[in-house]
Amino acid sequence: MVQNTGITEVAHVIQLAVAPVFLLTGIGAFLGVMTNRLARIVDRARLLEGRLGTGAPDSAPFGDDLLTLSRRARLIGRSIALCTITALLICALIAVLFLAAFMRFDASVPVALLFIGAMLTFIVGLVVFLREIFLAIYSLRIGHAGKPIHSEPVLPR
Repeated sequence: MVQNTGITEVAHVIQLAVAPVFLLTGIGAFLGVMTNRLARIVDRARLLEGRLGTGAPDSAPFGDDLLTLSRRARLIGRSIALCTITALLICALIAVLFLAAFMRFDASVPVALLFIGAMLTFIVGLVVFLREIFLAIYSLRIGHAGKPIHSEPVLPR
């Protein structure tokens, strides 16, 4: 029995598209992580703005914290934008794969360029995300006024 070459070609394109689809799934999960971080930054900033607005004497350090949170939010926003561009490039790659199969043209150069572009934007997005993580760690203060909460180490039971 001879298979229809059109169906065989489509099946082959679907096989080629599976890897980018998995990559797209991973980027989607990563975007979820970053949007959760952004939501936590926004919630913390709103809390500090509320405390700063009261004019309490202990609200002086909140201004610096708000500046740090603002910088972190900008970094996360850039990272989200870059990773979203990555996802769009991968979607375009998948579309080009299918168009090439149906219109019968050599899509090797556009596919390679889209994949390289996607990887470059993803790398830059990860670097920006890493900068935000470093800023979050650098600005981390545990305890009150820089003093540890416990005077002796607390060991798990």
